[in-house]
Amino acid sequence: MNELMGKAVCGGIAIGKIKYFAKKENKVQRTSVQDKEQEIARYETAKNKAIEELNALYETAVVKVGEDNAEIFNVHAMMLEDEDYNDSVKNIIRMQSVNAEYAVAVTGDNFAEMFANMDDDYFKARSADVKDISERVVRILSGAGDSKHLTDEPVILIADDLAPSETVQMDKSFLLAFVTRYGSSNSHTAILSRTMAIPALIGTEIDPSYDGKIGIVDGFTGTFIVDPDMELLETYMEKKKQEDEKKALLLELKGKENVTKSGQKINIYANIGNPGDLASVLANDAGGIGLFRSEFLYLESDTFPTEEQQFEAYKKVVETMGGKKVIIRTLDIGADKQVDYFNLDHEENPALGYRAIRICLSEPEIFRTQLRALFRASAYGNLTIMYPMIISLEEVREIKAISKAVREELMAEGIRIGDVEEGIMIETPAAAIMSDVLAKEVDFFSIGTNDLTQYTLAIDRQNAKLERFNNTHHPAILRLIKMVCENAHAAGIWTGICGELGADTSLTEEFLRMGVDELSVSPSAVLSVRKAVREC
Repeated sequence: MNELMGKAVCGGIAIGKIKYFAKKENKVQRTSVQDKEQEIARYETAKNKAIEELNALYETAVVKVGEDNAEIFNVHAMMLEDEDYNDSVKNIIRMQSVNAEYAVAVTGDNFAEMFANMDDDYFKARSADVKDISERVVRILSGAGDSKHLTDEPVILIADDLAPSETVQMDKSFLLAFVTRYGSSNSHTAILSRTMAIPALIGTEIDPSYDGKIGIVDGFTGTFIVDPDMELLETYMEKKKQEDEKKALLLELKGKENVTKSGQKINIYANIGNPGDLASVLANDAGGIGLFRSEFLYLESDTFPTEEQQFEAYKKVVETMGGKKVIIRTLDIGADKQVDYFNLDHEENPALGYRAIRICLSEPEIFRTQLRALFRASAYGNLTIMYPMIISLEEVREIKAISKAVREELMAEGIRIGDVEEGIMIETPAAAIMSDVLAKEVDFFSIGTNDLTQYTLAIDRQNAKLERFNNTHHPAILRLIKMVCENAHAAGIWTGICGELGADTSLTEEFLRMGVDELSVSPSAVLSVRKAVREC
């Protein structure tokens, strides 16, 4: 029996046969070609086939994990259209008279190395993406098959790492859990495993010899047990039975109030990335939407989305929610969310750079277009606006002046708008410390614990090497949250939490004591948080 430890990225218990997933290596041979233009035509055909595959993968992923998580496949398709990438492949074929497979492999290696050596973490992450697309084209050129069909029975899948395309293509009914040697809590595969609700561990020492053995994955403690003895196996089978019963009991909480035994109430809302997530919000009985990430409109477009496009998207969401509160965060582009047509400069430290409200205040026409669409949509439901990355009173007052001008402009045009609350995200230490002053200017606070933790602890949350230092329960974080709640209530406004910490049920009772008025979590976590509230 081997007992190994990793980092849990999705909870749950899985018991079953282990399957080792080894990537099929496409061994590329360099061969000389006589007809270079014919070889370039071969490349173009394979590239177009790869784009077709990626488009089909996107459609599959939308159904399985939602549009926001499926977006990686659109990014991969766009990378295959990149002019520099294509010029490199064609130039190698022409200048060296070599086969397309070799030209693609060399280009992929060169671009991957270039990205890996960059200081910017966003661009470092593109190294894996460019390898993935290059391997796809080489596979098509060489006529190798895909690796969708892994097994005919449910298995615990272990691998060095998994690409998003591999994860999405696998039949979920045959996947009990993921265990990988590499990866981070914010890797695409980790995010997909959470969305698909499959137990997953990263940073775990695995061995191909485990293939075929019985394994146990404890997604709560980060434990991976290979070849357990009968006593331990029976213990975990009982734990799994209890966990399955808990899931069934959670469904009985649908329609129940979010109220403690002593009568304290709290709102439990859901975070979403696009209108495609609405079904999950309603299925899990969320009281509203506490964070609607509007940047999906910009990430999915080749140019700035028009006022009309934005209006239709926001209108659809507020209409569907039938009067429940919908809090829409204004544009939060920058840092790890890059869009080509914004023409953002390369930054040494993008997490501390030109992003979110800083872009909106520097380029007010982009901001005004979004605000017009939001205020127009407010006539169709309970729409609330939230502004991200605030650090000063001056920013808030500038936002309020632009917002007022937009509202007056719409009313002068005879356009009806609703009664809209306007609040700010508290995700910088500056905003938390200044919350007593800021509270007098806005209708509510929403604490973005992901960035607040990152900035307070000086830890890049995308960096896998810093996982062990990233203490989300750090006393400094909890003190800031408590301070924000107290300052909000002193000014007569409400406070919510919309970061990952909101779903941490070990903190639910503490948040209630602090006076947090609303928790916004992923749709799948709504009922478990409701259960925690009702047990307090």
